[in-house]
Amino acid sequence: MRIVIVGGVAGGMSCAARARRLDESAEIVVLERGAHVSFANCGLPYFVGGEITDERALLVQTPESLRSALALDVRPRNDVIAVDADARTVTVRTDDGLEQISYDALVLSPGASAFVPPIPGVDSPRVRTLRSVEDAIALRDKVTGGARRAVVLGAGFIGVEAAEALAAQGLEVSVVELAPQPLPPVEPELAWLVSEELRALGIDLHVGVAATAIQHGPDADTVVLADGSELAADLIVMSVGVRPDTAVFEEAGVACERGAMIVDSHGRTSIPGIWAVGDATLSVDPITGTRRPVALAGPANRAGRLVADDIVRPGTAREIPQPVGTAIVRVGSLTAALTGANRATLDASGVTYRTLHLHANQHAGYFPGASQIHLIVHVAPGTGRILGAQAVGTEGVDKRIDVLATAIRSGLTVDELIDLDLAYSPPYGQAKDAVNLTGMVGENVLNGTLDLWYAQDLDEVLDTALVLDVRRRDEWVTGHLPGALHIPHTELRERIDEVRERAEGRPVRVMCASGVRSAIAHRLLAQSGMDSASLSGGMLTLRATLGARAAHMLATEAVVQGG
Repeated sequence: MRIVIVGGVAGGMSCAARARRLDESAEIVVLERGAHVSFANCGLPYFVGGEITDERALLVQTPESLRSALALDVRPRNDVIAVDADARTVTVRTDDGLEQISYDALVLSPGASAFVPPIPGVDSPRVRTLRSVEDAIALRDKVTGGARRAVVLGAGFIGVEAAEALAAQGLEVSVVELAPQPLPPVEPELAWLVSEELRALGIDLHVGVAATAIQHGPDADTVVLADGSELAADLIVMSVGVRPDTAVFEEAGVACERGAMIVDSHGRTSIPGIWAVGDATLSVDPITGTRRPVALAGPANRAGRLVADDIVRPGTAREIPQPVGTAIVRVGSLTAALTGANRATLDASGVTYRTLHLHANQHAGYFPGASQIHLIVHVAPGTGRILGAQAVGTEGVDKRIDVLATAIRSGLTVDELIDLDLAYSPPYGQAKDAVNLTGMVGENVLNGTLDLWYAQDLDEVLDTALVLDVRRRDEWVTGHLPGALHIPHTELRERIDEVRERAEGRPVRVMCASGVRSAIAHRLLAQSGMDSASLSGGMLTLRATLGARAAHMLATEAVVQGG
């Protein structure tokens, strides 16, 4: 059997290595358009930033090492320009000309190419993408060659990593993002924390605006924004998104949707004998049921392995799991991570959900260095199914998101998180871990013990309800909602008649710093017969939701009325 694999890196090389382990007699040919068939593309920004100092460290394998270890015929600089599905051949452009190669099984792993918007001046030599080792080396050369000002177009994961890397090298960095926030898949109240961290790194952030032109100059380019701003740049990183690199295969008859190849649960395309994996394929979202590409290395690696199983052992091959889209990124001292669906995709799909906000410590509060993990979890009312989770913090974010990704994959409900037996020692966690606490809050919401109100509903709440702030006085004076009644939660039992009198029949919406004390107060009010709800995530979430508006909406003067 001859297995021809188009594209290396994650999906293609995983498929090739697995196929060899299963079938020593197979002829396995890997055709890679670029110069490197197996490189750490996720490590490219860290090479630009100088944390990875040797470009050779980015090369996971070479054609020689793969030939020696796995007897693979790996051919870099082999660009597949046509596929004849009837003849079972591919046409390849090489440095020596065109060549036709026959196959018994064909695996397509072309990945995705950087999208370059058609704006005037985008052909400037100062514009680079960050998708290959060559891109990283070129950017590093510009940095070490004296570049002082950089503009990064796009604040997705790669754009943010590139901006951080360039700022770490001492460049003046501006980031331009069309969406109203960096990291668009991240919930806005967490993205605000990322925005503040980027600014703390000295990065000039422009959100909600597009670049309209790049003006060439002899010493530097100028990036012109839609709001009239002009940003001088010695180098420009283009990171506004990617597109599946599938034109050749679509021309050959492989069924595609919005440019991505349609595959079944074993990676088979619409053409017999042809499989596809990785960024250029459609995956089914297990939460919403929508079909979209997932440009992540983990799912590509796993899919490549399972496609090899289907080719060599079709009777016993497992199905490719539907990826939940677990991802993580470092931003200065912060880590941001997510898994499953976010609020926008749930809304777009018509999925009903409730959102939980928590701000639990990453380890025991009495142990030095305790810091908060700002955690958001979406759950389905009624069933308690976990739909998605996101977190931002300085430590422990990766552990909690990985646990929640595992819970989503295994079908745990939110209340079952209470029972997870997680590792605990004061330097590493709490006896009630943030994940366990999520389960407790979720159970309370599901069974009606806890009613929540949300920061995004603030305007309506101010118009229709009494806001009761149960924080301590020293917290109150640092910022509070005008018109709110202030009664510390430790005094509420003795002063509950004040609440009833001030409410005048209106609902009472309680808030504290993080949602813990307001939940206690809510139980007291509810059992006293009042319409009560607790602010999800408290003042921490409210400030992040308001963002820049917080400085104008929150009063800071000391107020005597109400205690």
